[in-house]
Amino acid sequence: MAILGKEAQDAVRALQHEPFAEKVARSRAWIEEWIDCWDHNVSVSYSGGLDSTVLLHLVREIWPDCPAIFADTGLEYPEIKEQVKHTPNVQTIRPKLTFRQVLEKCGYPVVSKRVAQYVKEVQHAKGETATKRLRLTGIASSGRYSAMGKIPAKWQYLVDAPFKISDRCCYYLKKKPLEEMPHPFVGTRAEESNQRLITLVQFGVNAYEIATPHSTPLAYWTEADVWWYIDWFHLPVAKVYLGENPLSRTGCMFCMFGVHLEKPNRFQVMAITHPQQYDYCINNLGLGEILDYLGVDYSPLEPR
Repeated sequence: MAILGKEAQDAVRALQHEPFAEKVARSRAWIEEWIDCWDHNVSVSYSGGLDSTVLLHLVREIWPDCPAIFADTGLEYPEIKEQVKHTPNVQTIRPKLTFRQVLEKCGYPVVSKRVAQYVKEVQHAKGETATKRLRLTGIASSGRYSAMGKIPAKWQYLVDAPFKISDRCCYYLKKKPLEEMPHPFVGTRAEESNQRLITLVQFGVNAYEIATPHSTPLAYWTEADVWWYIDWFHLPVAKVYLGENPLSRTGCMFCMFGVHLEKPNRFQVMAITHPQQYDYCINNLGLGEILDYLGVDYSPLEPR
């Protein structure tokens, strides 16, 4: 996995710390460039979340008729679907596989995309391969040690889990449907993950040379910037971000990536806010058994 040098990291931080007005101006410039490049044959990947709500507003301030496309994975919070329902000019597309089918075909998304990918590679290895050795020991074919190429010691027991593990859920449910979209704007931000940061540095905000060309005008924004924009323009947001148990991020309700780091975790909160969905994922989909194996407590929180 690529590691960014100090110069690249400093450049990203500098843009992340720019004044808010300058960030907005930069984002608008990138949007105009993307629209002009593709002669308006573009679209907005709209999830109904905070980032994509801001992104859609930014884009439509420049081109009011820009179409938005919502990939209905079946894993969205009900409030997110309500937000999408009340947003004009949004087309809904659905992935070819359901979440259950992805679990059966590929395996469960646990810990992180990197760990899930590495565990999958070991689980599917036929014999003693170079990749398997790298993932278990960190020793590459060259003989060099790569800490980033190895499954962390605390997660190596997952190799022998009585269930399949995979990082492919996001690909089938979110990324693959995007391939049907004309040159999409995507509301991802660099601060959300190391991989998004690396992709940004490699390909830029307007990623023309990537396998699926897309633009990420909010790449250098922070979560605070997103809320500033929402408050400034009085944008309506999904109710799941408001109230007594607000969420800072939504994404897929049943995803287990990063759940071990949350206190309380998303399933404990879901048991209170969305008990029907909680029962479905824990008992019907069998995620309770997976979380037990991970040592993650998913018992309901006591009401506030």
